[in-house]
Amino acid sequence: MKDELKSFYAAVLLSLAVIFVCNFFFAGRKPAQQAVVEPQPAVSTENTAITKQSSAPQTANASVEEVLQSSPRIFLSNNSLQGSIRIAGNRIDNLWLKKYKQTLEPDSPDVELFAPAKTTNPYYAEFGWLSSDKNLKLPTADTIWTVKGQSLTPTTPLTLEWNNGQGLRFITQISIDEHYMFSINQSVENNTSSPITVYPYGLIARNNEQSARSGVVHEGMIGVFNDELEEIKYSDLKKEAKKFETTKGWLGFSDRYWFSAFILNGQQPSNITFSKNDSLYQADFVGSPLTVAAGSIATSQQMLYAGAKEIKLLDKYTKELNINKFDLAVDFGWYYFLTKPFFYILDYLYKIIGNMGWAILLFAALLRFAMFPIANKSYENMAKMKKLQPKLRELQEKYADDKRKAQQETLLLYQKEKINPASGCLPMFIQIPVFFSLYKVLNIAIEIRHAPFIGWIKDLSAPDPLTISTWSHLPIPGILDIGVWPIVMGLTMFIQQKMNPAPTNKDQARAFAMMPFIFTFMMGHFAAGLVIYWSFSNLLSILQQRAILYKNKD
Repeated sequence: MKDELKSFYAAVLLSLAVIFVCNFFFAGRKPAQQAVVEPQPAVSTENTAITKQSSAPQTANASVEEVLQSSPRIFLSNNSLQGSIRIAGNRIDNLWLKKYKQTLEPDSPDVELFAPAKTTNPYYAEFGWLSSDKNLKLPTADTIWTVKGQSLTPTTPLTLEWNNGQGLRFITQISIDEHYMFSINQSVENNTSSPITVYPYGLIARNNEQSARSGVVHEGMIGVFNDELEEIKYSDLKKEAKKFETTKGWLGFSDRYWFSAFILNGQQPSNITFSKNDSLYQADFVGSPLTVAAGSIATSQQMLYAGAKEIKLLDKYTKELNINKFDLAVDFGWYYFLTKPFFYILDYLYKIIGNMGWAILLFAALLRFAMFPIANKSYENMAKMKKLQPKLRELQEKYADDKRKAQQETLLLYQKEKINPASGCLPMFIQIPVFFSLYKVLNIAIEIRHAPFIGWIKDLSAPDPLTISTWSHLPIPGILDIGVWPIVMGLTMFIQQKMNPAPTNKDQARAFAMMPFIFTFMMGHFAAGLVIYWSFSNLLSILQQRAILYKNKD
């Protein structure tokens, strides 16, 4: 077999592998449903450990309604959240996001973030105190607190109190803003004749990696400690826990669009642990010991974020609350310096136009305009190369038995005509980081989730739903079942390729001829917004290239 045919087949196989990999990672995977039994999550200091006992129903996979009715609760609500706090154990375990629906259906329920233990997908936060003194009676998961207040709203904070019967009075004050930030102030009042030592703690626990569905965006445990971002996969904890020590920072869980985290007060060092306990994964912190003198009060403050990854809101918290690198809860990726500005540009255009799809098209036009001088020079160069095609073919035929001589003569011809054959690749190299950055934005920005365009595109963050099987009613294999917009993109790519000078090397020519088809199927499972962007960008390139060819024709 000739070397060029070997290279051709290798290129085809590699391209097919790229399609399968992209389909596996980007098309999404359905999470498996399984029973989850609440373990007894433990939080420990160096010398002691406390086990939290649940007062939830003993039947696993109970409905949320059953669990909510099984224990006393206090209602909470603001512009963004609705739910309740379990008075037993002082646990925030019932949160619904009022601004976001689970599906595109008009009657779709709100997105559920936190859910109680003993349900199918438990996810909750709790906080309290630890002590190395085993005789010291502390509040547990079964402790019923006395509540002062009717409900938790931005204008009506809650106060919960509990007396341990040994002279200690525990007070927890909880407030909430208009978005997703809880402020938690815990106090211990020592009415005994001796000093005590306690440790503040907080934990967020949830079920296993059913929540992790994509390889594009980090979904797992996350935190910032000592100015360093730590992203921990669920699989990383199957062998051992991950531990850190920090003064300032935050820790929690990150999904594609949703996020929960405790924010440390930054006054004293805390020990951070990410662990797996039976069916639950847990992110917890244990603060430095607080010695409470007889007749005095000790306090500890933390904040809890539980809600959507709204980029502008996270930026606001980063600045106003001085939360270090809080915006990195959004996985901006390697091209952070492009991804984040791209989001703000798209958001600004969206505010002007009122439709994210048109904003993406205008963004593509602005990018094309910004790269116009570079692309112009490249297309002029390619127009000159197209004129040289007959001469290049003559050289290939003349020196068919001497490839080295053919290459030398070809280079001499390029020098004579003042043509740089590599200049045509420059726009492509510029487009690569732009493409990946926009791809990242469309995958991480909740502002684009469920954003409609025109026609059948109801969600720009999802693949084109009008696929071959949809309109043909034929059983098409998943990898071949592509939508209308990917086909449009492939056609524009094919037209653009035909306008370029064909490679003189037959192997390269075959590989290039395959690219529109390969990319059509590969992009078939990408976000529709990205495919629309690429299609329109190709169309603008075709128009620009046509103008250059017309200008340079004899």
